[in-house]
Amino acid sequence: MKIGCPTEIKPQEFRVGLTPNAAREAVAHGHEVVVQAGAGKGAGFEDADYVDAGAAILDTAEDIFATADMIVKVKEPQAGERKMLREGQLLFTYLHLAPDPDQTRDLMESGCTAIAYETVTDRNGGLPLLAPMSEVAGRLAPQVGAWTLQKANGGRGVLMGGVPGVGPARVMVIGGGVVGTHAARIAAGMGADVTVLDRSLPRLRYLDDVFGGTFKTSYASAGNTIDLAREADIVIGAVLIPGAAAPKLISRAQLSEMKPGAALVDVAIDQGGCFETSKATTHQDPVYEVDGIMHYCVANMPGAVARTSTIALGNATMPFMLNLADKGWKQACLDDPHLMEGLNVHAGKLTYYAVGKALGIDVTSPQVILRG
Repeated sequence: MKIGCPTEIKPQEFRVGLTPNAAREAVAHGHEVVVQAGAGKGAGFEDADYVDAGAAILDTAEDIFATADMIVKVKEPQAGERKMLREGQLLFTYLHLAPDPDQTRDLMESGCTAIAYETVTDRNGGLPLLAPMSEVAGRLAPQVGAWTLQKANGGRGVLMGGVPGVGPARVMVIGGGVVGTHAARIAAGMGADVTVLDRSLPRLRYLDDVFGGTFKTSYASAGNTIDLAREADIVIGAVLIPGAAAPKLISRAQLSEMKPGAALVDVAIDQGGCFETSKATTHQDPVYEVDGIMHYCVANMPGAVARTSTIALGNATMPFMLNLADKGWKQACLDDPHLMEGLNVHAGKLTYYAVGKALGIDVTSPQVILRG
């Protein structure tokens, strides 16, 4: 199979979909790898690194899309990239279709087969291709929240860890999954007073057992959420419903009940955001204010630490990428029902239920597609 990796073109996206190590593995499996010139530069990989791994360097994205059987990326294809997709081509990347009807329509019209990193599962019900970026985003969230909280950036002017005689910042983390757990650990390590909210009592018990004195836990009822938000200096939104649009957990009307200059960090912004007033921002212009509350809603947070993120993502995606290349997408999905969960679009049909529900589009079962 010819595997192609274009340069990411989303603003301030410095990651790359294929590491030189992944390219070397693919070549060792007998595949041809083509990488766009400069694609790895933002993550610290030079074209020579890919050439040494056995890949060929092509000048333009058009060359990559025209040549490759499978496109491997990081972020969802942008409008110009979607025009270059063709019938029968395989796309393997993050998609986040539920809040993005334009992308969904374009992918369906292209006739391509699109497998989304964020909906591939594992035998434990986890999301193995989302997890490494969730870990990165979770660990970044308190860091960017602390920056947003600084007075020069529009925040309350509160230091995360406080100082002797002055209490620390109060941090509320909504969601006790991968993002929330890593966010809580880092925020607590910075000296903040941290509370994690979740609706799963078993998850809360687990967090309490493992992290006991590190941070507090609380049940995520609507009333409890706003009560704690009133006292919070930073609220980190870390809620995920796989493949679906994120629920809105704090409304615009409730912002007036929060402390002026408090910071909202919406890690769920890729899925539409979990605050009513969230809208996607970039690393170049990451923060905006609504009703006195600062919002940090960068849609590709892990791109800020591109080298760490690229290597972590490559470690997770490489086995799946090799299976797709070795067997073809259909046989690979037949052999691995967890990979089949990643199938979102095929030949003009939407194949992921949560996306169809969010966008009001009819869905064809992936099992029906595979039997066809």
